[in-house]
Amino acid sequence: MLKQGLIPLFLLAGTLAAPGWADEIRRITHPDGRVEYTNVGSAARGEKVAIGASGSAIYKYRKQDGVLTFTDVKPVGREFEIVKVECYACNPASPVNWNNTRLNLTAYAAAVENAARHHRVDPALIRAMIHAESAFNSTAVSKKGAQGLMQLMPATAAELGVTNALDVQQNIDGGVRYLANLLKTFEGDTRLAVAAYNAGPGAVRKYGGIPPYAETRVYVQRVAILRDRYHGAGVTF
Repeated sequence: MLKQGLIPLFLLAGTLAAPGWADEIRRITHPDGRVEYTNVGSAARGEKVAIGASGSAIYKYRKQDGVLTFTDVKPVGREFEIVKVECYACNPASPVNWNNTRLNLTAYAAAVENAARHHRVDPALIRAMIHAESAFNSTAVSKKGAQGLMQLMPATAAELGVTNALDVQQNIDGGVRYLANLLKTFEGDTRLAVAAYNAGPGAVRKYGGIPPYAETRVYVQRVAILRDRYHGAGVTF
């Protein structure tokens, strides 16, 4: 179930990542066309919301009578929070069809190209990683504190010299630099580098390959699908 107290506002990062709180939200469309969002009796009502899949936010607030309410229309004149979620492509139960979900071929094009050339990393892979991590939301912040397009953790950002992880240029350059280091560490094996980006290089070494974490396994698969699709769409040097 959802936590009841208000928390600092963060922009939505992507689709739901973990069961236990936010994945109970359901969308109910009434016969008159009115749309309602709820986590009450969600197991039997409406359809589960793939939050972030369409790029829209779900707002949580309390009405004057104290009733907890969810809506995709930003509340006016009252306190609210935007439901926070995790890595866009990390939910094993994600309803997104990664073979036909819409690609983003233009956002942050200059920053992606510059980082790709500077760090010698496939631009299609970079675009796939951004898509998987944040769905191109430059202000995304996860529950664990990962920030920006490539979801840099504060400690990693500091090691990379990134002073503002929400700055597009710094975030992309830092994330690609880190990815380039992982590719070097794992001798150019993209799947292992991507797994390490998600689970950490220590986990990849420990298991001698992609760690047996459901999140990491689906993440690696989805990044590979997206990379191939971005290649097919002409994203290259």
